[in-house]
Amino acid sequence: MDLLMAALCLVLVIEGLLLFIAPGGWKRMAAEAQKLEDRHLRRFGGVMVVVGLVALQLVR
Repeated sequence: MDLLMAALCLVLVIEGLLLFIAPGGWKRMAAEAQKLEDRHLRRFGGVMVVVGLVALQLVR
């Protein structure tokens, strides 16, 4: 459980850094994402999950 919490905290740090360093780019990215269809966002999210799980297995 501690490892999961540490991973979630790192996600917050990375997201926060993106907002801190490039708020304009983050806004543009969010605006472009709103233009995409839900099915495209779901596919992209699914690919991210699979890539993340594979990377986690390689690291561990």
